Amino acid sequence: MPDGGRRRGIHFSKLYSFSCIRSRFHDDHSQIGQRGYSRVVYCNDPDNPEAAQFNYNGNYVSTTKYTAANFIPKSLFEQFRRVANIYFLIVACVSFSPLAPYSAFSVLLPLIVVIGATMAKEAVEDWRRRQQDVEANNRKVKLYGADHTFQETRWKKLRVGDLVKVHKDEFFPADLFLLSSSYEDGVCYVETTNLDGETNLKVKHSLEATSSLQDENSLQKFKAVIKCEDPNENLYTFVGTLFYDGKTHPLSLQQLLLRDSKLRNTEYIYGLVVFTGHDTKVMQNATDPPSKRTKIERKMDKIVYVLFSSLVLISFIGSIFFAIETKKDIANGKYRRWYLRPDNTTVYYDSKRPFLAGLLHFLTALMLYGYLIPISLYVSIEIVKVLQSIFINQDQDMYYEETDKPAHARTSNLNEELGQVDTILSDKTGTLTCNSMEFVKCSIAGVAYGRGMTEVERALAAKRGEPPSGDLENSGDVVAPGKLIKGFNFNDERVMNGKWVNEPNSDVIQKFFRVLAICHTAIPDVNNESGEISYEAESPDEAAFVIAARELGFEFFKRTQTSISLHELDFESGKKVDRVYELLHVLEFSSSRKRMSVIVRNAENQLLLLCKGADSVMFERLSKDGRHFEAETKDHINNYAEAGLRTLVVTYRDLNTEEYKIWEEEFSRAKTSLSEERDVLLDATTDKIERDLILLGATAVEDKLQKGVPQCIDKLAQAGIKIWVLTGDKMETAINIGYACSLLRQGMKQIVVTLDSPDIVALEKQGDKDAMAKSLEFALSKNLEKSFLELAMDCASVICCRSSPKQKARVTGMVKLGTGKTTLAIGDGANDVGMLQEADIGVGISGVEGMQAVMASDFAIAQFRFLERLLLVHGHWCYRRIAMMICYFFYKNIAFGFTLFWYEAYASFSGQAAYNDWYMSFYNVFFTSLPVIALGVFDQDVSARLCLKYPLLYQEGVQNILFSWPRILGWMLNGVITSMIIFYITSKSIIHQSFRNDGKVVDFEILGATMYTCVVWAVNCQMALSINYFTWIQHFFIWGSIVFWYIFLVIYGSLSPTVSTTAYKVFVEACAPSFLYWLATLLVVVSSLLPYFSYRAFQTRFRPMYHDLIQIRRRSEIAETETYNELPSRMREKMHHLKQRLRRRRGS
Repeated sequence: MPDGGRRRGIHFSKLYSFSCIRSRFHDDHSQIGQRGYSRVVYCNDPDNPEAAQFNYNGNYVSTTKYTAANFIPKSLFEQFRRVANIYFLIVACVSFSPLAPYSAFSVLLPLIVVIGATMAKEAVEDWRRRQQDVEANNRKVKLYGADHTFQETRWKKLRVGDLVKVHKDEFFPADLFLLSSSYEDGVCYVETTNLDGETNLKVKHSLEATSSLQDENSLQKFKAVIKCEDPNENLYTFVGTLFYDGKTHPLSLQQLLLRDSKLRNTEYIYGLVVFTGHDTKVMQNATDPPSKRTKIERKMDKIVYVLFSSLVLISFIGSIFFAIETKKDIANGKYRRWYLRPDNTTVYYDSKRPFLAGLLHFLTALMLYGYLIPISLYVSIEIVKVLQSIFINQDQDMYYEETDKPAHARTSNLNEELGQVDTILSDKTGTLTCNSMEFVKCSIAGVAYGRGMTEVERALAAKRGEPPSGDLENSGDVVAPGKLIKGFNFNDERVMNGKWVNEPNSDVIQKFFRVLAICHTAIPDVNNESGEISYEAESPDEAAFVIAARELGFEFFKRTQTSISLHELDFESGKKVDRVYELLHVLEFSSSRKRMSVIVRNAENQLLLLCKGADSVMFERLSKDGRHFEAETKDHINNYAEAGLRTLVVTYRDLNTEEYKIWEEEFSRAKTSLSEERDVLLDATTDKIERDLILLGATAVEDKLQKGVPQCIDKLAQAGIKIWVLTGDKMETAINIGYACSLLRQGMKQIVVTLDSPDIVALEKQGDKDAMAKSLEFALSKNLEKSFLELAMDCASVICCRSSPKQKARVTGMVKLGTGKTTLAIGDGANDVGMLQEADIGVGISGVEGMQAVMASDFAIAQFRFLERLLLVHGHWCYRRIAMMICYFFYKNIAFGFTLFWYEAYASFSGQAAYNDWYMSFYNVFFTSLPVIALGVFDQDVSARLCLKYPLLYQEGVQNILFSWPRILGWMLNGVITSMIIFYITSKSIIHQSFRNDGKVVDFEILGATMYTCVVWAVNCQMALSINYFTWIQHFFIWGSIVFWYIFLVIYGSLSPTVSTTAYKVFVEACAPSFLYWLATLLVVVSSLLPYFSYRAFQTRFRPMYHDLIQIRRRSEIAETETYNELPSRMREKMHHLKQRLRRRRGS
């Protein structure tokens, strides 16, 4: 379409009356110009000298954590926030002094490797963010230049006040004020998926004063000033004023096009840049999610402190003994250890100043025993968690083919927490249910219409042991075969196919479906080829109502700026007629109003207000003469609620012209008010017109349970997980949905906490509208919260009804803090965000309500049933792997570090290290790191099938069996025992023996190499004993680490003695040719593994854990199967027949 072309079609400038009404602007805009409302935009004149003084941000956007200038200092700061890294940094610095027991470089290199690897990971992640920023900043947009033509420029070059042209399917480069569009009345369609995750299109429209700016010539003359609110994060409000052509015009959110939203179904728009770069609303919302740390991670810090305390203790003990021994070197003028020349020594060994020598030795020992602290622990855990997240993301059993959405671990920090969940707090709509509404029943003029049985009714019938009753047997899709229609699952011969005209109250039925066909904000979309009409609605409920009206004879087919057109079935003539209704106002639905209305004028010039809403707010608005069917309708609503259906009350009223004019003037004043009370004024004004209503009936739509929800909840309950449902539904609906999804089961005793009593009903009638919704608020009060939690935690399942988003978050926080156990919240909508962020783990469902919950979550799945596998399989595995990995890390470091201590004691605490400097440096980095990473990624105590078959196995994580203090201290003790066995058996077996062929005995270098060989063998073989599920990768890493030690010893030992020092040809010339070296290694390794092997044999036999029992049972089943298969075929057939006969006898 050429510039300046006018696209005629649907007009919507009056569609959203709350924010789009065409009205007079008056002087009540006191906020503009004050603090928070001080932004001034010179439209189409960014070079104005007055504009330059504001110095607004440019449109360049950066989402990176680092810059080239601050990466090194900022990243180093992040790394040294960890206590262990600070310790190693201090040790590295002190190692340059004579106090160090080893060379400085041998300490510095492992620290550089570990810190460097983590920094490299940070750099790669930040580089990816930078690449996304570069792509966004260099997108092209057409800018109106000084030559009065549009020229392409990059997004990052835009300034406040620039005028741009955006074409169909392009993103908006900044927050724009909508001047005009290809539609002649300035309407455009916007997709906001990137902002709030909602997939339905939003309608925006320009002011009437600017909608005529349709070509470059008219834009040339356009000069104006906008005064508006300062940059803020609120996506749903905008306050401003346009000063143009000597007039002032109020601006609202309807004229604001937000950055990163997309133009749809509109050829082009002209927009004026109001907010740029980091001032845009989407960037103002780009805040970091709340920091969450797992319980294992918090306990790991305590373990590090324990090891630090142990390090200080053994250093202190060694220093005391060193000082005592040093003092004894010169006694009464005699030299005890004359070979140390105590008469001619440094301050470090001065027998005349033993206290100072002991103090200096203490500093040396702090460095020497530093290998008790695992330097590579943190980086290894990060690597493992990232790899675990990849496995979660690629799990085909959690892939939902219908929407092409796999599971997604949005953070890797909480993997092991998935295996420790004690309580799940779940939303209902869209989480347990599909959020795909179907119109199934209705009540009109006190008569219930609609056949069929809902899932909840089937569950209740099963609970009572009743078969489905006659006309309800046709459950599921009840419409006629071949006529399956999305959103419509209604069947009743009394009203279908136009037969409603024969009903006694056909006039009420006509009005009822007319309200459904008119009272909405849906947009019709006609397929030019087939002629079929589909609807773009703001919610699944609204679409279901419009579709139901269409199927029952009231087809909404056209919408213009001021009208709605229907194909109606006339009940008098029985023929289809076209009727046009003049659309005057739409009073939109909101969570606070709980209703929506439209004001229309029909062909007979009657003014009508059509209204539908929740029963909690609608019945009180009925007129005295409009309550003819109130009792029957209330009964039907209660029945529908018990059947798990969502209900709305349908009403209308006639308006007289004078009343309407007075109200419209008041509504206009409220709409154009720019004071803080604007929303309050609007609510009060709409409240005045939405009164004296006449009841027509009620609708009932079904939100079906997602596939597999009952089975999933049942399996989670078997795993010992408590499940809470937090919903905004009525109590009856929530309870019956609970039965349908197995949350509530037969035989459970129900405890109901409610304010539903005659006294409360009386309060409601007196005007206390929220009395019914206050029971949860009352239970959450400070003086009752503890009692409420104690009662709730004794229950297997809890359902909180009529919950607001804020209450959902408060309940979640109460459970998390009150129990001290891991909580998981799961939801799919924007109203669940607070709950997800408050819980220890937030799981978002990528469903119909958009992506708000997913964007605020830690893990995202497409269906609730995938939670079963996420927790019982991946959660259990990740918890077990991380717990085993950390315990093993501390074990191997204690086993290594204490060999240094025993050698120190053997050498009179002289500060001499038992090993070569580079042996010690490479211990955590090369010789023992890869097997433990393989353990953290691949190990499985039982298969995924058995995890699901035996859900009680999950209790290992909930009870924290694998990372309890007894287990942690047990592993530490095992490390101490291993170190003692390695040192004492090695030293006693080879020190006084002839080691070489020439008869020479063991020296310091050979003892160190032999002990180190035993350590490498022992800790890697210990890993082999601990692993339950071997892969070739684990074999490669375990045995490869041992082989690499020998390769390193050969290569390093072949270097010059000035480089290799004590390792010079120690393996090739001394150790390898000696039979004693290999024999000692074998003896020491077997001896060091015996304690753990004996303990596990005893535990498995007499005190087995859950996974031990499952493994034993699994082995028994395999053995029975193998034995059975080895029997002759005739014997197997006889046994099979015998089993069948036994089953039949039991059955009889």
